[in-house]
Amino acid sequence: QVQLVETGGGLVQAGGSLRLSCAASGVIFSICTMGWYRQAPGKQRELVAVITGGGSTNHADSVMGRFTISRDNAKNTMYLQMNSLKPEDTAIYYCRLEIARMDLEVWGQGTLVTVSS
Repeated sequence: QVQLVETGGGLVQAGGSLRLSCAASGVIFSICTMGWYRQAPGKQRELVAVITGGGSTNHADSVMGRFTISRDNAKNTMYLQMNSLKPEDTAIYYCRLEIARMDLEVWGQGTLVTVSS
């Protein structure tokens, strides 16, 4: 069974930094496309950043230059380094795993990030 566990959320002041981690199990991690999504109160879930098995990345315009997605295939773990945090970054952050050719999609349970002004 494929499982994802996110850690690293918390409360931080505006301008601060946090690093989120997403540990995967039960899957060949290196072939997975991984992504971070977030959902703020009253809003739809949105893509934050995505990284392919080969390490190609894409970041949403709203976080470009502040957030960086990365992965360590040897540790089956994906990361999101978040710098220069803003109150509007407050949300539950979810990690997502996909293997398109297997029609496999798995979501983590989410971790809350709160940025105070």
